[in-house]
Amino acid sequence: MKILITGATGLVGSVLVKKALDSGHNIHYLTTRKGKLTEFSHTKGFYWNPKTKEIDLSCFEGVDLIVHLAGASISQRWSAKNKKEILDSRVAGTQLLVSGLARCKEKHQVKQVVAASAIGIYPSSFTTCYTEDYKPQANSFLEEVVMAWEKEEDEFSSLDVGLCKLRIGLVLTKTGGVLGPLKIPTQFGLGAAFGNGQQTQAWIHIDDLVQMILTAGEEKWQGVYNAVSPNPVAQKEFIKTLAKAMRRPYFMPPLPKFLIRLVAGEMSVLVFNSQNVSAEKTVKQGFVYAYPKLFEAIKSLL
Repeated sequence: MKILITGATGLVGSVLVKKALDSGHNIHYLTTRKGKLTEFSHTKGFYWNPKTKEIDLSCFEGVDLIVHLAGASISQRWSAKNKKEILDSRVAGTQLLVSGLARCKEKHQVKQVVAASAIGIYPSSFTTCYTEDYKPQANSFLEEVVMAWEKEEDEFSSLDVGLCKLRIGLVLTKTGGVLGPLKIPTQFGLGAAFGNGQQTQAWIHIDDLVQMILTAGEEKWQGVYNAVSPNPVAQKEFIKTLAKAMRRPYFMPPLPKFLIRLVAGEMSVLVFNSQNVSAEKTVKQGFVYAYPKLFEAIKSLL
C-alpha cells in the first residue's frame, strides 16, 4: 500500500513512517521545507504550503491511503498569534489537501483517509464519560479548534473516499509528548499533580496509536473513533504511576491552580480539564491494545 502522510516529521508522524515502512508500505510525505524533499528507499517527499495554497499534485500518484496529521502544536503559550496559528494550520492544511485531491478528479486512486482530531472537542467534566455520539459545541478555544478541524475533514467524504476521524488523547512517547516535561521533576522525587489532581486524563501509547492509524486505513474504518486507552486515570494517579514506574518517591502535594495559570496562562486548561473519554467503540471494532494499562505503557517507554 502507498500512504501519503502529512505531519510526517511530528511526534506521531515520525513513528508512523517507521512502522509503515517496516510493514512493507511505500510512503509519500508532504513538507513545507523544500530542503526536506528527499527521496530514498520506499519514501518520497513533496512540497506543500497551506499558507500560500501550494501543493504538488503528484503527491497523490499511486496513493491508496492518506493519513492527515499536520497541525501546529497546542503546547505553546496561547497568545493571539499562536491561537491563530493553531487554528489556521489545521483548517488551511485540510482545505488544501481536500482541494488538491479534488483537482486530481479521476486521476487518483485514494480509497481512504484517516484524519487526526482530538479529544479537546469534548468539554471538561468530572462526571460524564464521553462517547463519539456527543454533539460538540464551541464553548472553549479547544472545542472551537477541533470542531473547525473536523468540519473541514468532513469534506473528504464529498470526494467519494472513505473517512475515519481519530480523536486522539494524551500521547505517551519516549521523547516529547505528555511524558517529556513530567519525567524531569519525577526523576528528582518532585512529581506532583496539578490543581486537585482529580481530573481524568484519557491517554494512549504511541505504538497503539500508530497501529490504530494503520488498522483504520487498512480496514477502512468509517466515522469517528476515540483514539484513547480503555483505562483513563485521574491526573493524581497518572503522576503516582509515573513515579512508581521510575522507582521514585511520590509525596509532593498538588501544585496550586494559580501557580500553573501564572506560568502557562490560558493554556493551563490542558492540565486542568477533566476528560473521561470512552474507547468502547474502538474495542468493539476489534482493535487490540498492546498497552491498555498505564503502568505497563509507561514502563515500556522508560
